[in-house]
Parts: sequence; C-alpha cells; structure tokens
Amino acid sequence: MITINRPEAAEYAPYYSRYVAHVPDGEILTTLEEQSSATLEMLRGISEPQADARYAPDKWSIKEVVGHITDTERIFAYRALRIARAGETPLPGFEQDGYVRHAGFDKHKLSDLAREFELVRQANLFLFRTLDEAAWHRRGTASEQEVSVRALAYIIAGHELHHVGILKERYLPT
Repeated sequence: MITINRPEAAEYAPYYSRYVAHVPDGEILTTLEEQSSATLEMLRGISEPQADARYAPDKWSIKEVVGHITDTERIFAYRALRIARAGETPLPGFEQDGYVRHAGFDKHKLSDLAREFELVRQANLFLFRTLDEAAWHRRGTASEQEVSVRALAYIIAGHELHHVGILKERYLPT
C-alpha cells in the first residue's frame, strides 16, 4: 500500500489551501472513507422539511449543499483521473452557483441525494486505490492552475469538511 502524504502548497492553487488545511493528518483514503460515513450519519438525522431549510433567503438549502458537495467531488475526481492518466489537455473551471441553480436538488429527497453522494465517494475511492505512486504525484492543469492528483484527493476531503462544518454551524445548531 502506498502512503500518500499531504501535498505541498505548490501542488495546488492558493485558493484551495483552506480545504487542504481542514484535512486531518493520516492516510487520505482512510480519511475519505471515514468522513463519508460521518457525513452520511449526519444526513440521516435530517428530516425532509429540515433539508429544504436555508439559513438565509439567498443561501443554498441543505439539499443543495449536499448536491454541491457531490457535483464538486465528481468534477475533482474527473480531474484526478485525467491527470493520473497523463492527460495533457488543460481542464476548465466550473461555476458552482450555476451548477446548483440548474440541478434541481430541491426536487429530490435528501435520502436520494445522500445515497448519490455515497456512491460517488465509493467510486472515487476505487479510483484512488488503483493509482500507483507516479500517478499520485502527476500534475496537470485545471482552472488555469497546476494541481497534483494527491492535492485533488485532499481538496475533495477538505471541501466536504468545509461544507459539513457550515451545515453543522448554520443549519443544524445543537
């Protein structure tokens, strides 16, 4: 088994440092697996009426946050796949608000959105587990910035942690 260390700051755009900083020390694949379980457990405790809630009129609903986490993970995993396979074509950015606006997440049950997240994470864990050491360190261009495959794994984990923190703080205060 390959040990994937935390990426260096030069392996991702400065914007993503806030996500990478959220990720605890330890094996990234274990982190991705464990945090998925914790997120799913949290989501199971949210009722459908709660899932439609917004903490402010112009903010996403809980369903939209979950959909956004899933969409973003898909995009970052696709970037990781392309870069791991030595794809040389620069990858474009994406506009998250437009994705959420056109996704219709609020028309779906939270349980379905949670299941989708779970399956996307499982698929990405399978992908990451197949990579050799050279693939983990390979770099490519996404959103006009250089990024490594291992940085993308950390960004996926940190992005989820960031949004789960927002859910707990602003939507589900205890």
